Amino acid sequence: MDWTQLLNPGRLCRPDYADKPDRPAYLQDYDRILFSEPFRRLAQKTQVHPLYDHDHVHHRMIHSMETSSVGRSLGIQVGQALVKDGRLQEGLQHVIAGTVQAACLVHDIGNPPFGHSGEASIGAWFAQKFAADAGKRSGIAGGIPPERRAEFTAFEGNAQGFRIVSRLEMARREGGMRLSYATLGAFAKYPCTATAAADAGHSYVGLKKFGTFASDEDLFAEVATALGLPEERTAAGHRWWRRHPLAFLVEAADDICYRILDLEDAATVGDLDSTVVSEILEEITGKPNRAPDPGMTLSDRTGMLRAMAIGAAIDSAVTAFLDHYDDIMAGTFNDGLMEVSSKASAFKRLKEISNARIFTAQRKTELEVVGRKVLFTILDEFHDLFIALKDCNWDAEQLLQEHGYWTQLVRAVDLDLRGIEDDYTAAHALTDFVSGMTDRYALRVRDMITGQVPS
Repeated sequence: MDWTQLLNPGRLCRPDYADKPDRPAYLQDYDRILFSEPFRRLAQKTQVHPLYDHDHVHHRMIHSMETSSVGRSLGIQVGQALVKDGRLQEGLQHVIAGTVQAACLVHDIGNPPFGHSGEASIGAWFAQKFAADAGKRSGIAGGIPPERRAEFTAFEGNAQGFRIVSRLEMARREGGMRLSYATLGAFAKYPCTATAAADAGHSYVGLKKFGTFASDEDLFAEVATALGLPEERTAAGHRWWRRHPLAFLVEAADDICYRILDLEDAATVGDLDSTVVSEILEEITGKPNRAPDPGMTLSDRTGMLRAMAIGAAIDSAVTAFLDHYDDIMAGTFNDGLMEVSSKASAFKRLKEISNARIFTAQRKTELEVVGRKVLFTILDEFHDLFIALKDCNWDAEQLLQEHGYWTQLVRAVDLDLRGIEDDYTAAHALTDFVSGMTDRYALRVRDMITGQVPS
């Protein structure tokens, strides 16, 4: 792969868009993302702890902005090292930094309410529908081709994110936000469809999940071709692509932020003792040469160690990228940067602590159960609406003329019924609506459709 092509500033569905020296593509991308409604909604979406009232606990927006900051640091350090070695043209280090920063800002834009448990809940609901509608045509599940069902049973925020920025935003114009090819490539951790990922197995790091829906595959193919990403085929002929090199930096920035800051949040809410958290962070920073300031609170000390740990992790990720540079540029690097970095063992322990103590905390678990029930209730109700739309031959005007209650519900939630023409597009419209909700809005809609009086 070649940096001149990898940093292509052309825009999705506008490849001839001229880059402006005083306002380069990556800056425009950053601004378009920052001012978009889906990004704004991240302020009320779960990072780890659902529906928490503590002001210092991370939500998706803060996590995305912190990841963006770390990504910018990773990008400029890698870029400057490549310029120094003669492997990158002077000035392009700033393009790399800005591209990674923008891609990090948008990396979670497709996440549903209630975090990863929300993804699992949407997938579980669809799995039940596919089982119940097997061989039937009564619901929308029965009409979805088997090869496309994994898009829903394994609902993936990464693919929903690409759908948002490439199709749903900016009044659904062609290309959506029309972000630059470079930013979209750096964003794409999993450059494949669900069908390709299932067919190829986990033979490559970019195939662990899927990052585009079948309906959006041609849009991603445009991105991949413009960037020169190597295209591969599964045994059955399904397309997938090697990762953009900067996707590894976006992934590392995300890993650094959620592993370290989830730990700090756990101390904040009392799931982990601050002394334990400090000891774990010292595995990344190293033991201090002097005793801590006796006037420093445990919270202050945790914050100081968190900052030092992020800095040390950034340095280790940069070194890992440069050590594996040739394989990354060839598209053959098959790991995460933090997994091969000098901090690999410390990050492995962070993962173990998170799985054992943070992700299974009682309050978090209780609220995840609540979130599942909320999403199931909403999906059930709006599935019935889409069945009624199907009975009207997908004619939204007919639905609104003939069904008073559904008309009220569409109006109450401002439901978008454009582009629905069959079961598959109806299922995506349903997931567009539900996954776009904030945590609290999901509760509000649940209360409305179950007849609870607003307080």
